[in-house]
Amino acid sequence: MIIRSLSPSKLKKLLLPLSLSAYTHTNPIPNSFPQILENVYTQNPAKTSVPPFFFRNFSTPSKIQSLPVSRDGNFEEAVSGVVCPGCGVKMQDSEPKQPGYFIKPSVKSRNYKAPIDKNPIVDEPEISFSLKRGLLNELVEHENQENVENPVQKAEKPVVCARCHSLRHYGKVKDPSVENLLPDFDFDYTVGRRLMSSSGARAVVLMVVDASDFDGSFPRKVAQLVSRTIEENSRAWKEGKSGNVPRMVLVVTKIDLLPSSLSPTRIEHWVRTRAREGGAIKLTSVHMVSAVRDWGVKNLVDDVVGLAGPRGHIWAVGAQNAGKSTLINAIGKCSGGNVSHITEAPVPGTTLGILRVEGVLPGNAKLFDTPGLLHPHQISTRLTREEQKLVHISKELKPRTYRIKVGHSVHIGGLIRLDVEELSVDSVYVTVWASPLIPLHMGRTDNVSTMLEEHFGRQLQPPIGEGRVEELGKWLKREFQVRGNTWDSSSVDIAASGLGWFAIGLKGEAKLGVWTYDGVDVIVRNALLPNRSLDFEVAGFTVSKIVSTADRTSNKQRRNEKKRKSSDSTAEKPAESSTVDVASTTC
Repeated sequence: MIIRSLSPSKLKKLLLPLSLSAYTHTNPIPNSFPQILENVYTQNPAKTSVPPFFFRNFSTPSKIQSLPVSRDGNFEEAVSGVVCPGCGVKMQDSEPKQPGYFIKPSVKSRNYKAPIDKNPIVDEPEISFSLKRGLLNELVEHENQENVENPVQKAEKPVVCARCHSLRHYGKVKDPSVENLLPDFDFDYTVGRRLMSSSGARAVVLMVVDASDFDGSFPRKVAQLVSRTIEENSRAWKEGKSGNVPRMVLVVTKIDLLPSSLSPTRIEHWVRTRAREGGAIKLTSVHMVSAVRDWGVKNLVDDVVGLAGPRGHIWAVGAQNAGKSTLINAIGKCSGGNVSHITEAPVPGTTLGILRVEGVLPGNAKLFDTPGLLHPHQISTRLTREEQKLVHISKELKPRTYRIKVGHSVHIGGLIRLDVEELSVDSVYVTVWASPLIPLHMGRTDNVSTMLEEHFGRQLQPPIGEGRVEELGKWLKREFQVRGNTWDSSSVDIAASGLGWFAIGLKGEAKLGVWTYDGVDVIVRNALLPNRSLDFEVAGFTVSKIVSTADRTSNKQRRNEKKRKSSDSTAEKPAESSTVDVASTTC
């Protein structure tokens, strides 16, 4: 009655404070919102020009403002229950388009997946009379009754976010557009400051490097930071001060991708040399492992347990898709402790936050999986998912060797080209080590402009599609002077980060030109794999499914164009003849 007697203006004044107080109470606006907005925008300016919060409608209150993307994961024990055990991101069930979204599993009844009654029908004449009298049925019933009374207790699967579920079952992220909005992992702030601390638990840093892309996946900044911390803390410890000296262990994963004929002594010497040049001057040990085949994992576990002690912290650090999560899962299986459930997928950036794995190593030692470091100098970071599948190496590498002279070039897809410009000898051996799915081409350097216009994005993939060539950047040239002292093996490698390398074999000197996209790291190093193929490749395209598909498409287009021209010419001829007849009759 009071409300009906009030005027609309008075009623508005009465209800306005109540509505404001109710909104403020149920959905408080965080005071740190401007700071969160600035951090998300400035940490990853290359991926997006608009902050991710601008895509949200602020007219309706949303809980996503209180769920900023954090890379700390479950480093602190207090947040273990709200972090995805697969990728380390904080889980939430309010925004399906944001990272960490999950669906609560439904409660299953006791009869869920109950044993099936397998009582057979025993009325065939060839079955004995004793079985027909029901002895077999009694045995089966007794067996089923035991299974019901003593069911097998299976390990309960952990609940993961929707992104991890999609990666595990479908091999792709659920929403690719969200990946570009994720902030980059700040290693110095998240992990570096904990490693540089002079107090706390003993730290062991596992630098995980991909054997098939050693220089591209080698974390140079991490190696320099840890080496500098070792020197500073060692100096402080010698002076009687508190100094926690971390141990740095280099782990070369995916060793099964290299040829089995490679000498272990040779590759270890090569790895130590390259690591020293990359900034890792204080290596404690080096391990060659294959997490897929369990090669060297036991020796790695024994070494880490001895270095970390009963209460140490072990940090797995490396580039995206270097194999950190797969390695940690292999360590859990090998050590006999709790089996970890970290998501494994051939997709860069699978892990989003720090994941603490307990119970894997003896004592109170803790193992931490960290998000992959983004290396923009790797060409694989610029490719789409379909293009990354072509570049990804999943089987043992096989050499593809050319013997070429001056004035010839070798293409690895549409990503890199090697020109032989000058030679002190007649010819040179060029061996390509890259994914077998990428087609190659060898031809004269004079025809490279035709290759770029007619075959890039078609026969030479990746990139896939003609428009992708311009999207990858400018095509730039680098020149290298190389020298070899034998014809029997390769002496020098010219490696492109995230792709593969050319192995050069010659006895003399050569001037080589390398063309690739701007920003891709190309280096010269001592040869990793000295052997080459016994059968040489010939000029032209290599045999590939991509090349054959592109050829069929181009041939079909030519036939259609030829038919169109022939139909147009036949349509013009009757018109010309009819015009001539009319003219003759008028004369």
